Amino acid sequence: MPTPSHRYRDIERTAKYLQPEKCLPPPVDNSMDKVWFIKDGCGIACAIVTWFLVFYAEFVVIFVMLLPSKNLVYSTINGIIFNLLAFLALASHLRAMITDPGAVPKGNATKEFIESLQLKPGQVVYKCPKCCSIKPDRAHHCSVCKRCIKKMDHHCPWVNNCVGENNQKFFVLFTMYIALISLHALTMVGFHFLYCFEEDWTKCSSFSPPTTVILLILLCFEGLLFLIFTAVMFGTQVHSICTDETGIEQLKKEERRWAKKTKWMNLKAVFGHPFSIAWLSPLATPDQGKADPYQYVV
Repeated sequence: MPTPSHRYRDIERTAKYLQPEKCLPPPVDNSMDKVWFIKDGCGIACAIVTWFLVFYAEFVVIFVMLLPSKNLVYSTINGIIFNLLAFLALASHLRAMITDPGAVPKGNATKEFIESLQLKPGQVVYKCPKCCSIKPDRAHHCSVCKRCIKKMDHHCPWVNNCVGENNQKFFVLFTMYIALISLHALTMVGFHFLYCFEEDWTKCSSFSPPTTVILLILLCFEGLLFLIFTAVMFGTQVHSICTDETGIEQLKKEERRWAKKTKWMNLKAVFGHPFSIAWLSPLATPDQGKADPYQYVV
């Protein structure tokens, strides 16, 4: 028996349901449309909180633990590592937030556009009734972004954006670097507590002992919480990439209609061709090949 989602997709297949004459032409492109940013209050608040928590961790690590330390080598090495991870985490977050995740042109379900597809007899296309778009296979509509997103995995309020075909690399890097920076911070907190217990608490920090303990406990709580959350999310994303099945497709148990590829090919499709150190850089935009992004036909 077909699921409700399958029945809905069957309705989308019918020619009567397409109704191209009811769709307005796509809006004229301008320079502002090239800047992708979702105006969602919850998402913007979550993004601000994310940056605030990273800067709080920076403050505690540098001014509470590293600068008061008498070991210059320890402070220098850990300071460089922590700040590098923090930069990569925030850069990944910014790229995931302002990169178009793979939005389908809005309002392109017009009669002229459908005719330009030159469909063969028996071929069908999907139309989204919410944004009046002819969407490719594996695209889904996001109620927050108000657009159909190609290979949409989910909408993440922490990056104030959908995770889709074009920005999944940056989201994966964001979760990885946040997990690493959280683990590094927790390790330094542990060493600092041991150091303070062995030495005079008034000498192990430039702040008073009660203030130092409170700042370290808050950092420990933040690091543990985000380590667990981002590590699980990172593992989920990598599994999703390797199996070439998005979170929405797994949730809806959609029938697989696309070709099965190896895990390595799926990783290269997200992080770029060929394998290089650029896979770990949020500043490098992945080269995803010359595949046609508009696979409307099923």
